[in-house]
Amino acid sequence: MNSSTGSPTLARSIDQPPPPFLREIQSDVVDIRVLELLTSRLCHEISGPIAAINNGVELLAEDDLDFQQDALALVGDSARRASSRLQFYRFAYGFSCDNAMVGTAPQDLANLFFAETRIVCDYGDSVRGLPLASQKLACNLLLVGAEILSRGGSLALSDGPSGLDLQAIGEAAFLSPEASAALMLAAPVSALTSRIIQPYFTGLLAGALGWRLSHRAESQGVRLTAVALTG
Repeated sequence: MNSSTGSPTLARSIDQPPPPFLREIQSDVVDIRVLELLTSRLCHEISGPIAAINNGVELLAEDDLDFQQDALALVGDSARRASSRLQFYRFAYGFSCDNAMVGTAPQDLANLFFAETRIVCDYGDSVRGLPLASQKLACNLLLVGAEILSRGGSLALSDGPSGLDLQAIGEAAFLSPEASAALMLAAPVSALTSRIIQPYFTGLLAGALGWRLSHRAESQGVRLTAVALTG
């Protein structure tokens, strides 16, 4: 029990055997449902900017010069948002830890991703020097934090003696019991939905990389922590 918050830290002890759902990690096989839900989430994230681009293209057909200028601004803005989201998700979901980083650095991807949202992201200097695999986990933690902050707020990501630390602060910041179970891999694949696939994938990734996740409620938000189980 955390005396300062009165809330327990929800974490699986390393002395306990892994839950059955970790067989997916141990066998290097991810259930097809996980892939389907991740794909659905990605499509949802980019469908808005793409739809706005289509609307802007239609407005370009108007004879009114003001309409055309607005259309060009809409297309440009939406294209930037679609690009920033795709690049961020490409790293968070698709980056192979065996490869070198090519292109935009993770912290810049995160800053671009959150630039036009209601969430302020502080990607700490201490995280920027971590191996890319650890930063991939960090970026997935940011996505979990974004879902915690449904009304906006701030995300502060840092690395210290206790491991990766993400503090999500904002109005009505909340990690649902379903999302908590998914994050800790205590939910069966059959119970996953598009709302909790991100926490589940983050839990899978943490386990595959040899990290243990925990979280606790705080007075102004939620804190997520990832601790490496190996040196």
